[in-house]
Amino acid sequence: MATRTRFPPDRGLSARMLTTVFLLGLLYAVFVAVLIAFVHLQVAVVVVLALAILFFQYFFSDRIALFSMGGRIVTREQAPQLHGVVDRLVALADMPKPKVAIAQSDIPNAFATGRNQKNAVVCVTSGILRRLDEPELEAVLAHELSHVAHRDVAVMTIAGFLGIMAGLLTRVFVYAGLFGGGYRDNENNQGAALFELGIVALTAVVYAISFLLVRALSRYRELAADRSGAILIGQPQLLARALQKVSGEMSRIPTRDLRAAEHFNAFYFAPAIAPGASLSSLFSTHPSLQRRLEQLARLDAEMRRGLS
Repeated sequence: MATRTRFPPDRGLSARMLTTVFLLGLLYAVFVAVLIAFVHLQVAVVVVLALAILFFQYFFSDRIALFSMGGRIVTREQAPQLHGVVDRLVALADMPKPKVAIAQSDIPNAFATGRNQKNAVVCVTSGILRRLDEPELEAVLAHELSHVAHRDVAVMTIAGFLGIMAGLLTRVFVYAGLFGGGYRDNENNQGAALFELGIVALTAVVYAISFLLVRALSRYRELAADRSGAILIGQPQLLARALQKVSGEMSRIPTRDLRAAEHFNAFYFAPAIAPGASLSSLFSTHPSLQRRLEQLARLDAEMRRGLS
């Protein structure tokens, strides 16, 4: 169970996280069952391998993320202003302070990672530190701490793991069939080719469904973090201003840098989208900027009415 904080609970997010993990688990259980029904393989080998990968990804997700983005943990002496902002927010939210890191990148962004509140890391890029003033930075970090409080970072890590299992399992089963004599009708070359084609097609379907489920959850969790972070600091307009500034500055970043960062978009505060990239709502990791700003504007209006 997640430690309670002053971030408002989000039942919609909790329900979507539970549903996504359940559907992904069911999907892969059916996937493995179908493969086992047609291919000879020691199931225990696959189970042990899958559990080992999940264990590594779950317990070392913070280190993997920092390494991927070139981030490093900084002390209070090294980044007093950044630590001061995080200190204020965790006191306001009544939650444990995460590790604080900086990635030397001109892309103005931030992300949170870690399996729970006690093992979390909040990382900002040097680019966002240069471009945002302190109140805007506070709004962005409130958004990121909301991810930690709601534990959706851990859920996304698990969901992402399930998303790569289709490819891994397919390789294991196909290699077992090709080189281990696993096909039930291995004397029929045409039958073996059709079998392999069927495995590839099944994998494509499983991956596509996994991809869409994870992306749908990713978009909702960003809206949830915007809402929770804005409520915590009591100033939705600050987060809206930061969003507009960060999104505007993305156009100034070289395309090669944006493309290099795109694989990490699901965890970013704002997506690093290179020119020509697909903006389809089904495939995006984030809701549109307009939708996020509209939500924050409605929230700001509601809070103002509450004060009047």
